[in-house]
Amino acid sequence: MRPVQVEVDLGAIRHNVGTVGRVLGRSTQLLAVVKADAYGHGMVPVAKAAVEAGAAWLGVAFPSEARVLREAGVSAPILVLGPAEPEEMLELAPHQVSFTVFSPGSLEAARRAAVRSAFGLAIHLEVDTGMRRFGFPPEEVLPVADAITSTPGLHLEGVYTHFATADEDLAFARSQLQRFQEVLAVLEARGHRVPFRHAANSAATFTLRDAHYDLVRVGIALYGLSPGVPTPTLQPALRLVARVAQVRRVPQGTRVGYGGIYRTSRETTLVTVPVGYADGLPRALSEGGMAFFRETRVPYAGRVCMDALMLDVGDLPAEEGDEVELLGPHVPVEEVARTCGTIPHEIVSRLSPRLPRVYR
Repeated sequence: MRPVQVEVDLGAIRHNVGTVGRVLGRSTQLLAVVKADAYGHGMVPVAKAAVEAGAAWLGVAFPSEARVLREAGVSAPILVLGPAEPEEMLELAPHQVSFTVFSPGSLEAARRAAVRSAFGLAIHLEVDTGMRRFGFPPEEVLPVADAITSTPGLHLEGVYTHFATADEDLAFARSQLQRFQEVLAVLEARGHRVPFRHAANSAATFTLRDAHYDLVRVGIALYGLSPGVPTPTLQPALRLVARVAQVRRVPQGTRVGYGGIYRTSRETTLVTVPVGYADGLPRALSEGGMAFFRETRVPYAGRVCMDALMLDVGDLPAEEGDEVELLGPHVPVEEVARTCGTIPHEIVSRLSPRLPRVYR
């Protein structure tokens, strides 16, 4: 095994499911978003832990992810949030996998699959209330819903939208919610009784209780990371650690790494850690990045390499094999994201599959 690993605390995943569950009403179910290998945490173990803790649904981006879960024996209902080809729908529909219709092309794909399906397809209709990513505009939703329900083999199981600003601009999020409520009223007036209405992501789950409906889709909060709004206590589930591969003592003024952008300000000890940007650790950490070594936060020294990085540990004693924490309680993912000018979602979801995962 490589001298580096991602440690995932499945107990934290279960805790976070419970924390979210306590803010939901009895009629609202939780959909755990486990796409992108569960944001880098490992899709199958996380999905199993989330379902054991009370998640009723699982959300994935693509049919291939749903296939992995089913092959691993995960039986909870799955919603595919992204596009799917007719053949993929035909394969997975008999296994309690639902699909999203968000565009004319996706609707046509579902209708083509339904013609050939002996089981029927469960469809969730996505409404674009302001995100401008996927979804039909509100004025087109009713004829699309009519087309779904009039097509043999298609069942309108859900209708949903996605908030663009629930973590930073509640006024705009509320305007989206208002548009969604208007769509729901139009559908109900036409006689469409949709079992699952859903809108809330992690941030909206804690800030917009009116958006809970029948289902909330929780992603980043499932992993104990901040959705950008105040939350009850969440437990981060991930820790990235590595072992020192080389130690060297260098004089003041030593240039370190590609381009020599880092110069030692004194005689100091450098350690090399065998993990780099090919493992998903951002190169942007080359300036301002911190790690945790021997109970002390220490700076990155020079540019992050493809498979390694260097740290300036000063006068701390260092030996090959010593542990370094790169992400975890002493180097929070949120802090790393700020240093890199991004969001926690990107930091963890880009952790490479070549990093061994260890679960506890």
